[in-house]
Amino acid sequence: MKTGVLFLHGFTGGPFEVRPLIDYLKERTDWTIQIPVLPGHDFPMDLGKASAEAWMMEAELGLNRLRKEVDRVIVVGFSMGGIIALYLALRYPIDKLVLLSAAAKYISPRILLEDMAVMLSESVTKNYPPNTFYHLYEYKLRNTPLHATKEFLRVVKMVEPYYGKITTPVCVVQGKRDGIVPFSTGEHLLRSLGSVQKQLIVSEKGKHHICYSDDYLEWFPHVYEFMRKGQCEI
Repeated sequence: MKTGVLFLHGFTGGPFEVRPLIDYLKERTDWTIQIPVLPGHDFPMDLGKASAEAWMMEAELGLNRLRKEVDRVIVVGFSMGGIIALYLALRYPIDKLVLLSAAAKYISPRILLEDMAVMLSESVTKNYPPNTFYHLYEYKLRNTPLHATKEFLRVVKMVEPYYGKITTPVCVVQGKRDGIVPFSTGEHLLRSLGSVQKQLIVSEKGKHHICYSDDYLEWFPHVYEFMRKGQCEI
């Protein structure tokens, strides 16, 4: 049985936000991995005409492409990508969901900027590959149009009323030091989702960009076990 994983990045972000987990899976599996870049998030970023519908449609297109190639699909969503992952679970048969710092409660753009700046200053030299544009991320955040922020909030509001209808097995990962999405968000999602199989993984040292937490090697194996559990071996 062939497995595919669709990764969805966050608001004003990109694939790098989940790259450590992608690399972890690539080292251990032969799974097909896709991560579409949501409209307006290409380089250079242009969110002036971004819309909630365009982001959701791009995620749907990515999911449908992947479904044609594999037998089982897992969707991993970071921050806003976690909310879009829930939207996909409402509309399509998905084997499992992994929600990383899912933005089910509202983000403060100011705190997001501060947290990202700290992450870059501490991690860029040891975690990011050379010749990339991650050093421009702070510039992107400072120049994010208000319109785009409102569209992000629309994504949250569009999906929130339907949490109880989502029955896909779900693994929620939340950092205790997340200054953007409150730690209580993870517990809120577990209570609200209609899934029978659901679990919360706590990253004791995790901030919002949780895949770069100091303890990622402690919780990555638990996420991997959740993703592979129940997989039919051929």
